[in-house]
Parts: sequence; C-alpha cells; structure tokens
Amino acid sequence: MAMKSLIVGGGCFWCLEAVFEKLRGVDDVVSGYANGEMADPDYRSVCSGDTGHAEVVKIDYDDSVISLDDLLEIFFDIHDPTTPNRQGADVGTQYRSVILYEDELTRDRAIIAKDNAKDKYSSSIVTIIEPLDKFYLAEDYHQDYYRLNMSQGYCMAVISPKVKKLMESYPDKID
Repeated sequence: MAMKSLIVGGGCFWCLEAVFEKLRGVDDVVSGYANGEMADPDYRSVCSGDTGHAEVVKIDYDDSVISLDDLLEIFFDIHDPTTPNRQGADVGTQYRSVILYEDELTRDRAIIAKDNAKDKYSSSIVTIIEPLDKFYLAEDYHQDYYRLNMSQGYCMAVISPKVKKLMESYPDKID
C-alpha cells in the first residue's frame, strides 16, 4: 500500500469532501485552507476574501487502489473548472479552482488532466496548478459536514447533486 495525498479546491470544500470520501481507495479527506498570506486562518477571515487562501480538501489515498489520474478526472468532472473564483452561488477567490502540488509528478499529471478535460467544456478551463505553500486544517465543524448535515438546505441543493453525479458516473470507483 502506497499512501499519497492530493490537495484540490473547487468551490466550497464541503462539496469536494463529500464526493471524494465516497471513493474506494480514499483513506481520508479533510477540509482546509491553503496558499494564502495569513498564518492560521479561520473561516471568517478566509470568507472575507482578504487572506488569499483557497478552500481546499486534502485527499489521502492508496494509489494501488485509485490512481492520481482517476482523482484528477473526477475533480474536473465534479465541479465547473471554467468559472474563475466561483462555483454556483459561492463567489470569491476562496472558491477558485486549484490543484496544489507537492511534487513534479503531481504537477505533470495535473497539467495532462486539465488538458484532457478541456473537450468537456465549451469555455476555457481556469483551474490554477501551483505548488502547495501551506495547508491549514479547517475548523472541526467543517469536517464531514455533508455526512453530519445531509438534510440542511445547502447540502440538499448543492452537495447532493454532486454526490449523485459521482455515483452515476463512476459506480466502479465507489466504496
């Protein structure tokens, strides 16, 4: 077993966390903040748009079960990578589409995945691919948000359709 990590952002971290937690081979997914200018950011400061952080998820996975390429394909399929600093009604730089790499392999695979995804969209993909500077774990109440709050309005209206799309599009990858 070879455990690896991938850090991505594409809108509210609750959405991505809920999706990636469903995948076979994914050991853990945590919500957090990355690549901003403030040390130890919190949700309120990140939502102000003044810190430069992105809402992201850190995905720990077994690459003998699920590949980096599979995770990146799902990432590009499950959010809209063509809208800068926005996913649906969530607007701000913290919601940007981003892949943060810690090694050249991840960078190279991300570039290829972005190129492969372009034919699925009529607009240009704006996903940023950049080195990870610093990852900060989000507050406890953000962790497993969907699982703990499925009947909440945002979860039903925004997250559930993404989970449904995952289940329908990638049934062989679901745990």
